[in-house]
Amino acid sequence: MQVTKTYSTDTIVQLKLVAEATLLDTIKQAVLRELAKTTKLSGFREGKAPLAIVEKNADQGRLQTEFLEHAVNELYLAAVEQEKLRPVSQPKIKITKFVPFDTLEIEAEVEVVGDVKLPDYKKIKLAKEKVNVTAKDVDEVIANLRQREAEKKEVTRAAKKGDEVVIDFTGTDAKTKESIQGADGTDFPLNLGSNTFIPGFEDNLTGLKPGEAKTFTLTFPKDYGVAALQNRKVTFAVTVKKVQELSEPKLDDAFAAKVGPFKTVADLKADVKKQLLEEKAYRADQKYTDDLITKLTEKSKFAIPEILVTEQIERLEADQKQNILYRGQTWQEYLDAAGLTEESFRAKQRPAAELRVKAGLLLAEIAEAEDLQVTNEELEIQLAALKQRYPDQAMQAELAKPEARRSVASRILTEKTVAKLKEYAQA
Repeated sequence: MQVTKTYSTDTIVQLKLVAEATLLDTIKQAVLRELAKTTKLSGFREGKAPLAIVEKNADQGRLQTEFLEHAVNELYLAAVEQEKLRPVSQPKIKITKFVPFDTLEIEAEVEVVGDVKLPDYKKIKLAKEKVNVTAKDVDEVIANLRQREAEKKEVTRAAKKGDEVVIDFTGTDAKTKESIQGADGTDFPLNLGSNTFIPGFEDNLTGLKPGEAKTFTLTFPKDYGVAALQNRKVTFAVTVKKVQELSEPKLDDAFAAKVGPFKTVADLKADVKKQLLEEKAYRADQKYTDDLITKLTEKSKFAIPEILVTEQIERLEADQKQNILYRGQTWQEYLDAAGLTEESFRAKQRPAAELRVKAGLLLAEIAEAEDLQVTNEELEIQLAALKQRYPDQAMQAELAKPEARRSVASRILTEKTVAKLKEYAQA
């Protein structure tokens, strides 16, 4: 087979393929053998007629169609293997010359992973953040536990810090006066001084009595968790329905035994410290991994197949839509509130999508360079753990599918690769 390869971009390749006569004959014989299995000819048992007679009696249109399907597929796959290409899309195939069973020339265009040049990843160093839990951290958790266990007494006086108020509230855009999804609530219990809401909200409720209402405007923080509300001025209309005085329980061994399997306050504090330490260590490790991969990608420059970026943007969009739906907001409401169109939303996702794609390609290259493998035993152990965690039949059926096995194996390989990078980074 003759292969001529040219690139129109760093990731789009054109192939011109010319088949050899011997290959075409081999493919023709294979197609005839398949046809022979279902061809009935007088004087021969089904499937036993000589191929020359099968060819003579076969529908020539069907014979040529099946021949071309097999030949084009085999030529293309052979060229991909010969040229060591990594396609990420279906090829666009054009037959440029065909003399039945004797001559076949085709052109194929396909998007591929380009030349990924690894940086010297073994020399990338990154110190790991040390985590610690202070007495103040523990005291804050204990304070929250005491607050949750507090006795409540309804009062008619003005609310003050430390009280719990039960409120109805609505939020509207200060400029457009339109209602904001997710900025309202009914019979919502709020501890004044807990800093549960944005700065200024709880302060505006201090001094209100049951049955009183107040309207005030606040600006959401620029780093607020919901992007659509960042730096946004919102007018809240709040009605205080109840004011409840909280009487917190004494911090003693009886309290420790009430909130958990603890004999003493010291046992409770030790457990809180342990849980906080594990949580901080987990978050620190996640951040360390993200920072390390970001550092790796910053040292690497190569072209990314556009189709992979598009697919990643679609995944990010699907995740965001799911989050919006969970908050009781429609997709269009979210876009309108954020001042975005679907096109501008996708444009904002592009940098994150490109980073993820680039990181994935780099990790795959490193796994190959390090000869990292996923053993069948490792895969089965992980699948067994997932099946135990998700016992419902629908999930069990999903986990039994080949694509699920491939996905789990890919995740294990990624974890191994990241672990190897961490070894080098901390050596």
